[in-house]
Amino acid sequence: MPGFLLDLDGTLYHGDHPIPYAAEFIGWLKERGYPYVYVTNNSSRTPEQVADHLRKTGIDAAAQEVLTSSQAAALYLKDASLPPGPVLYIGEEGLRQALTEAGFEAVPADEAGQLDKAAAVVQGIDRSFSYGKLLAAVRHIRRGALSVLTNPDHLLPWNGELTPGAGSIGAAIERSSETAPVVIGKPSPVIMRYAVERLGLPPEEIWAVGDNLGTDIRGGADAGCRTALVLTGLATEENVSEQIARIGVQPKLVCRHLMELAERIG
Repeated sequence: MPGFLLDLDGTLYHGDHPIPYAAEFIGWLKERGYPYVYVTNNSSRTPEQVADHLRKTGIDAAAQEVLTSSQAAALYLKDASLPPGPVLYIGEEGLRQALTEAGFEAVPADEAGQLDKAAAVVQGIDRSFSYGKLLAAVRHIRRGALSVLTNPDHLLPWNGELTPGAGSIGAAIERSSETAPVVIGKPSPVIMRYAVERLGLPPEEIWAVGDNLGTDIRGGADAGCRTALVLTGLATEENVSEQIARIGVQPKLVCRHLMELAERIG
């Protein structure tokens, strides 16, 4: 029985707008009992907020079906055997909740105050990022705190516009701290490992599905999964050949939309 790791924006919706056949595809998975996980690099939302957004675009979703880059970052920290100490974070509610639920003392970077040393600095998208937060992150990383970046996306598509992503903030922190972070989100093997474990299937039985060759497809291929590129987001019928040549990743299947993928899998 195949399993599925499903990207969100560009694959199931565009911002606030549903993508044709997305809801039908999720219904098809449910009818056949195929296991799946929504895997997102978005660190700002909690799993319940992700599921709520999916429901608003017409897709039946539940929080337990979601794996965010914030959740994967918290799992990574738990596995990293950190020294005692709080975790400094730059991010929004999704990151704060993931760290707190994992048992960490999560301290916002702008409230670091007289904190002597953090065990780790975790950074995601933060739409109130400031020089003060940059200063706190750099100070603690240079004192030895582990640097973790939830996802490397420099730009985020949203309702037809590209906006700065977590990777843009991460570039400033990396440059000034002179320390490369551990990257969690796609195409990193970190989030892919946790996603595969969530499904409980061998990677070769799993389809990694998405619209982005550089993250969804590369991450899936590197994890040993079968890969399916849908031409509903960053990759389109007009640019897919150029993107495959430029990025150097060849998906197993290229489909115009998700129900074409369903038909081809059978």
